Amino acid sequence: MTEVNSADDGHGSGAGRGRGASVDASAGDEPQVGGGPPESGSPPGKGGPRAGGGRRASDGRGVSDDRRVSDGRRVSGGPQAGRGVRVGGWTRFVTARPRLSLFVALLLTALAVVAGSGVADRLGSGGWQDPTAESTYATKALEREFPASQPNLLLLVDSGRATVDAPSVAAEAKRLAARLAGERGVTGVGSYWASGAPALKAKDGHEALIAARITGDEKTASETLDRLAPSYRGKHGSVEVRVGGPVAVQHEMQTTIREDLTRAEMIALPVTLVLLVMVFGSAVAALLPLGVGIVAILGTNAVLRGLTEFTDVSVFAMNLTTALGLGLAIDYALFIVRRFREELAKGAAPSPSSPARSSREDAIAAISTTLRTAGRTVLFSSLTVAVSLAAMLLFPQYFLRSFAYAGIAVVLLAAAAALVLLPAALVLLGHRVNALDLRRLFRRGRPAASADGAAWGRMASLVMRRAPVFAVATTVGLIVLGLPFLGVKFGTADDRQLPSGAESHVVQQHIRDGFPGSPGGALEVLAEGRATEAQYTAYKDRISALPEVLRVDGPLAQGDSAYFTVLPKGEAVGDGAQRLVHELRAAQAPFDTAVTGTAAVLVDSKHAIADRLPWAAAFIAIVTLLLVFLLTGSVLIPIQAVLLNALSLTAMFGAVVWVFQDGHLSGLLGFTSPGSIETTLPVLMFCVAFGLSMDYGVFLLSRIKEEYDHTGDHREAVRFGLQRTGGLITAAAVILAVVMVAIGTSRVTNTKMLGLGIALAVLMDAMVVRSLLVPAVMRLTGRATWWAPGPLRRFHDRFGLSEGEAERDGTRQADDREHDQEHDREDDREGDRERDKVEARG
Repeated sequence: MTEVNSADDGHGSGAGRGRGASVDASAGDEPQVGGGPPESGSPPGKGGPRAGGGRRASDGRGVSDDRRVSDGRRVSGGPQAGRGVRVGGWTRFVTARPRLSLFVALLLTALAVVAGSGVADRLGSGGWQDPTAESTYATKALEREFPASQPNLLLLVDSGRATVDAPSVAAEAKRLAARLAGERGVTGVGSYWASGAPALKAKDGHEALIAARITGDEKTASETLDRLAPSYRGKHGSVEVRVGGPVAVQHEMQTTIREDLTRAEMIALPVTLVLLVMVFGSAVAALLPLGVGIVAILGTNAVLRGLTEFTDVSVFAMNLTTALGLGLAIDYALFIVRRFREELAKGAAPSPSSPARSSREDAIAAISTTLRTAGRTVLFSSLTVAVSLAAMLLFPQYFLRSFAYAGIAVVLLAAAAALVLLPAALVLLGHRVNALDLRRLFRRGRPAASADGAAWGRMASLVMRRAPVFAVATTVGLIVLGLPFLGVKFGTADDRQLPSGAESHVVQQHIRDGFPGSPGGALEVLAEGRATEAQYTAYKDRISALPEVLRVDGPLAQGDSAYFTVLPKGEAVGDGAQRLVHELRAAQAPFDTAVTGTAAVLVDSKHAIADRLPWAAAFIAIVTLLLVFLLTGSVLIPIQAVLLNALSLTAMFGAVVWVFQDGHLSGLLGFTSPGSIETTLPVLMFCVAFGLSMDYGVFLLSRIKEEYDHTGDHREAVRFGLQRTGGLITAAAVILAVVMVAIGTSRVTNTKMLGLGIALAVLMDAMVVRSLLVPAVMRLTGRATWWAPGPLRRFHDRFGLSEGEAERDGTRQADDREHDQEHDREDDREGDRERDKVEARG
């Protein structure tokens, strides 16, 4: 990367700039690296207020508030040009006692470390079921009344060369079963050797099962398994025992996620630091975003630890905490630090007679402008991300709700750290924020190149000249990438989430491949109410006749309750098994029935998501439309933002099905494809990726809006907005993608899918949608982009966030039309010149 010296963007102090409420993505302006003054921009172009980095900050009459000196450099008329800085309330709050602020932050972070310690041990690995569903009710009732019907611990007994019916094997297996039945916290022990059930014996006769139930909640069951597994696993006389079952899968998943998370952090932190040094040049500036991210992560862990006292929280939420904590904190700090360095470079150099005083005043002036511009944009952006994540609170599964808890907490903490702690640190550092420029080692004394994002500006101009081509080609390409999602198959999370060598995965795979029927996929029908033996028999005959039923066992009665075990034909969660769930629930019976089992849980989960998905989508859409309207004052831009953000996610969803469901690249990425996608994952990935897309969209749109307010030139505003934010958005997206890819190295398939899928979505959004589709669409919509009916325009004038004048007089509007017409004429002339060149070469 080259070091960038940015031209003055005309912000100054924002004094005399309308209402003074600034929401500005010019935090994305190319940074001023080093302490010198910025280079001047190119002379204004023919058809617009600037070409390159120059700006006309208009007061509505086309009069610039900038002053130029004889050497061609621009001197801002803002507060940094002088010493009489008017400091706003928020700036005064965060800079009044910067050392005290940092000390309190350090103290709170230390307390968060203590409060959040051990949080992983209190998190659950389930949460995919709807707690109000029929299957959940039946499962709890069966656990209470018939523990043996819901085994969660399986011992796979391998008899070696002998058969499981050999006397020595049977004797050892019975001894193990009797010993297990006497263990504390274990109930409902059964085995092939006790029941002779064919489903508990492998087809080759060399393996059989001992089943039991470990009682208690997830944490208690995990502790019991830790105590029991070592003494049962391994060689016992003439048999070899492996430990499996749902409780073993959950325990191994928790352990794997903790180990993977530690490894992901060790990968992400140093790589991110290197990227930040490449972006900033200064090692001091590069360390600041990392510090903000660490504070956000530690604070969120403490929040999650507190939530576990009141509700269930999924262990998967810790991955999102790390990813968003690092990614968003770095994004927000990136915008703040870059804008601060730019504003600091605009200000007067420290006075030789009073360097400490003048440096401090320069820093406070720079922070004042930074918080009014980039700071407000960061706050606005964090709200859009939090809204998308909050939509998951509408779903009943605690797996999804956990991500909402973790995501909202880490987003708000990242924004708070960026807007409170970071300004305090920057005030103390002042010009020293540019210290330790490591890129000088590679320049060998050569001067840094000066640039103002001209390449992005040229690309924006090219895209707008060929807007229909880019709009159609990009849209079609994204839709094609998303086509595999039309073949999505939804399933439940099981042992195949784990690496192929994990013990519990091996046990379940042996059962799937070697045992008759589907021992793990049976459906249980709970019957409640008094009934005679004849009534039970009649009901059994009725459900046995259903077309998807392989066999019906039972009933096993106790008091006024009984249950039947129904083995479906085909796959445990296949279409036939799901149809059977509906048929069993529709079957008439002289008693109350409730159906549970793997397929029933899947049916209920899909119903719960389908029932609430429209509400969640409406919530995200309505709040996003309102927030973007408050930012832009336009009716069309919010609609464009929602539609284009959704379109940017098509590649992610297509890749998820093609890779993780269909199994392409499974060998390269090291996972076992279950042939389906866990039902809640698309919802989670949509909410997270949509929020991150809006994050980048806000920075681009606010920069374009500010430029349009200053010039009234629609095309120039789009070009200049992409010129000044394109590089920064891309850098932020690459850093966030690195963090997500580090999370994607997890050995748990769902976590791998989440990390790699969102990394792809972020890169597609930044490099395709923001760079190509947005400018093309805005060029096609033209000045109508900014239209709003009178009542909404007045509402925005009163409550919206803007930095420029809301209204322009008739002369200015005529000027704007002339600018657009001149742009069109210039495009036509350029097209003629290109055709002439082609003909000349021919």
